[in-house]
Amino acid sequence: MRNTLLLLLILLSLPCFSQKTKVVDAEYIYHAPENVTMEQAKTTAFDRAKIQAIADAFGTIVSQTNSTYVENHNGESSVDFFSIGGSDVKGEWIETIEEPQYEITYEQGMLVVKVSAKGRIREIVSAAIDIKARVLRNGTEDKFESSEFRSGDDLYLSFVSPVDGYLAIYLIDVEQRAYCLLPYRSQSDGIYKVAANRRYLFFNIREAESQERQYVDEYTMTCVRSSEQNQIYIVFSPQPFAKASDNATADMLPRELGYDEFHKWLAKNRRHDKDMVLDKKILMIK
Repeated sequence: MRNTLLLLLILLSLPCFSQKTKVVDAEYIYHAPENVTMEQAKTTAFDRAKIQAIADAFGTIVSQTNSTYVENHNGESSVDFFSIGGSDVKGEWIETIEEPQYEITYEQGMLVVKVSAKGRIREIVSAAIDIKARVLRNGTEDKFESSEFRSGDDLYLSFVSPVDGYLAIYLIDVEQRAYCLLPYRSQSDGIYKVAANRRYLFFNIREAESQERQYVDEYTMTCVRSSEQNQIYIVFSPQPFAKASDNATADMLPRELGYDEFHKWLAKNRRHDKDMVLDKKILMIK
């Protein structure tokens, strides 16, 4: 009898912690300032479309780090200001089902980008694990955090988690190739474990622990165009997960896989792991 009651209580409590998922159509029109490139404008438009779709679907008021504000009235959301990101919204974009379609126009000399896409989103019902990841330029202390690089600058990344867990880091370049930066190229187990409350510094041999120096890869950012946009994906979970299946490359580049394969791997892991945290950084290289 006691076991039956216990099972009943567990079953009754499950809906309280379930996360709603929905497939949504996302759309946004972005009027870009003069100093924004086409590539930046497309990225910003898509990120804002995702945030707007989440706000409409889950009917919430969102305050984001960079003064983002979304207000919902009777099922309709209005957006006052957006910043790139969206990690503080009460929902998350799990995967893109139909790739974004862009319409490019100009109004009085101003670039206007209209984007539409279809994706799967998930309601956030509890606070995400508060990881701290910083992309560093030409220095190993956190004061060197930057989102703007010049060709020839060194890239480092610092990371801290409040709990033990597992970490992967990927870079998406302007050619839509996904490079695995962590685990390092010569690490063969495909998984990187981190301890709680410890600051890690990646991509620097001198400051790595002695037993890990043989594995560490160091990176210098390069740029063949006047400016390029790269994206860094920091993927963390308290549950074990392995990196995506990838291939070795020439010229000492990180192991790589296709853009679509990377996002399929990421979406699959996020669908099955509600505790997985994704932190995306946008880098401009000139």
